[in-house]
Amino acid sequence: MTVKGGTGSGDVNCRSFDSIEQAFSKAGFEILTKDYLDAYDKVYEETKKAFAKKVQSETENPMSLMGIVMPEQDYEISYEKEGELAIYVLTRVSGEANDRNPIKGDLLLTDTEKKIILDLARGFKKFMLVLNTGGPVELTGLDEVKNILLLSQLGVTTSKTLVDIVTGKKYPSGKLATTWTKYEDYQTIGDFGNKDDTYYKEGIYVGYRYFDSVNADVMYPFGFGLGYTDFHFNVLSSKLVGDEFETNVSVKNVGSFNGKEVLELYLSKPGTTIDEPYQILVNFAKTKELRPFKKQNVKVGFKLSDFASYDEETATYFLDKGSYIVRVGNSSRNTKPCGVINVASRINVRKVENKMGDPGFKDFVPKTKREEEDLSRVKVFDLKDYGIKEEVVEYNSEYKVNDAIKALSNEEKIKLIIGSYEKGPEIVTETTAGASGETAKIAGLKPLTMADGPAGLRIAKDYFVDEYGAHSLTGSTPESMIEFLPDETKQAYYARNPQPPEGAEILHQYTTAIPIGTAIAQSWNKQLAEICGDIVGSELEYFKINFWLAPALNIHRNILCGRNFEYYSEDPLIAGTFASHISIGVQKHKNVFVTLKHFAANNQENNRYSNNSHVSERALREIYLKGFEIAIKRANPKVIMTSYNLINGEHANENKKLISDILRNEFKFNGIVISDWLVGLGAGNKYPISNPYKVAKATNNVIMPGSVNDFNGILDALNKGEITIEEIEMSASRVYELAKSVEES
Repeated sequence: MTVKGGTGSGDVNCRSFDSIEQAFSKAGFEILTKDYLDAYDKVYEETKKAFAKKVQSETENPMSLMGIVMPEQDYEISYEKEGELAIYVLTRVSGEANDRNPIKGDLLLTDTEKKIILDLARGFKKFMLVLNTGGPVELTGLDEVKNILLLSQLGVTTSKTLVDIVTGKKYPSGKLATTWTKYEDYQTIGDFGNKDDTYYKEGIYVGYRYFDSVNADVMYPFGFGLGYTDFHFNVLSSKLVGDEFETNVSVKNVGSFNGKEVLELYLSKPGTTIDEPYQILVNFAKTKELRPFKKQNVKVGFKLSDFASYDEETATYFLDKGSYIVRVGNSSRNTKPCGVINVASRINVRKVENKMGDPGFKDFVPKTKREEEDLSRVKVFDLKDYGIKEEVVEYNSEYKVNDAIKALSNEEKIKLIIGSYEKGPEIVTETTAGASGETAKIAGLKPLTMADGPAGLRIAKDYFVDEYGAHSLTGSTPESMIEFLPDETKQAYYARNPQPPEGAEILHQYTTAIPIGTAIAQSWNKQLAEICGDIVGSELEYFKINFWLAPALNIHRNILCGRNFEYYSEDPLIAGTFASHISIGVQKHKNVFVTLKHFAANNQENNRYSNNSHVSERALREIYLKGFEIAIKRANPKVIMTSYNLINGEHANENKKLISDILRNEFKFNGIVISDWLVGLGAGNKYPISNPYKVAKATNNVIMPGSVNDFNGILDALNKGEITIEEIEMSASRVYELAKSVEES
């Protein structure tokens, strides 16, 4: 039951995939528990049938079962309790459209799992618990287990990697990108999972920012991770040039095996006039492989103005007066001060405007006071503010309409800002079966084709071709998303797909499943991220697909979000950094582009179409938009996808202040913006679903996947004066110019 990745848009159709059992057998190991595994398979299938019957009987709308996951169940199967070596693999899966639950068999271990794990830990001379999970599971009560490997879900390499780690061909060297602790320890100041309204009352205190600020004990802190060896680190020197700080640290392998270490740089702000977390991550660096007793000097630094705080009262990013303590370590709970930067008076870094509305509450401010530190031996620097010139953002930038667009009819202009839908009996691309859609073929332009991510390129594995193009035999929805639908609903779903004519050739295509986003981030290895992007980019180029609908870089605000496996971290710097390097790897290839998603504050799956995220301007800018800003500035992506949810009462995809003012004017994004797939779901909730003309008016350039209703809605709005032809022309011009550049390159 090995899981290579989550369900939904990240479920990649690779050519083959070995389970962990198969991988060990191929490596020459004799599996001594085949009877147990076979018995488990029977129990699993029986339980799955019963679960499907139960949820179908309890659900009024069968389509809401898409993405539902069966919790692990208790069972009675005999097993060996003593021996030389045992490996227990604990698997969990989650996915798009449904969140996880704090119940046994999901976040919590079942009684059976806990009993078996403890029996094996007590009875076997060597025991390892392996976590084949996309996110945290509750590990309380397992203190006797001395070896826990977070294997995660590594795509096609998942099982082989475990074999290599057990045999010593490879070794772990990752760090957690999200805090793992008892479920009861996570903050409940802000709520999660409500159908209509979600209140982000915790503000900027997300993940380790919360735990460190309230001085709470955690089981496994942010940035923590062990390998097969140990390291010592020692600060050699630090310096400040302008507002750029750098420290030089010696890292020595003091253990008996090869390994790599990660150095993490944190900043504690003074909090003189505004509350601040105890510390925030500002950079990191990973060593090369170090043999026993070898060492490496590692330089790691940051620019202080890049981490300015946001003052809502003055709508300004600023550096507060006071002392900034810089810390270096190998987890958020194991650091040492390496410098103090004194700022004599407030420095304004960037003047903007508050754009995102009132959440209806004041953000949480922790009351815990930290003990004074002895910083007498730490080097102190005085920041000279003459090097930081305040940027004042202007919001009146003009975008010139392309002359070729002006020559089109109004109908053609509207079609260009809607995904292609006039291809015959279904949405189908000319080039690749299973692609998610494409732009319209207007003004002689060749369409730009899009396909899902983010754990690789997701296209159909079985298809046929007719005069309309390439047709997937199973539609665009992954099998894992529809397995619990009632048989009649499945049949109706598949009946929508065109059937191949008699004698038609059935063709096949496969792509590579890369590690899930969280696993890539847990490597803390920027080069690995770029290599994964390069793999995807090469396949995009091969299959003639232009937009990869990834990377996804929303924040792990709550560990129960079903789609967290796609995302990177609870920290925006980690999210932005790894999205950047994956993007760089993808965009090395000709005419292929990433699509950063979901913009913005898309942090739960429950009612994702119409849920209203109530979140402060400061929290948005310092947490939920920060990763996008980092990726835009470092990687220059060409496409961004807006999210379904509302932010303070307005859909993100209808919010011109978010898309035009912040994204285009503040972040300097110069590409095109597309909507997430507006398929009419979510109607009948407290808040209405998105309106196509409002989405277009907000400067979304392409409404996906496109439909005749979208066209009629925008045309009707144009005739009523609710949207201007100039607004349509500006959106169409951006699409035209990107398509033209691809065509001419």
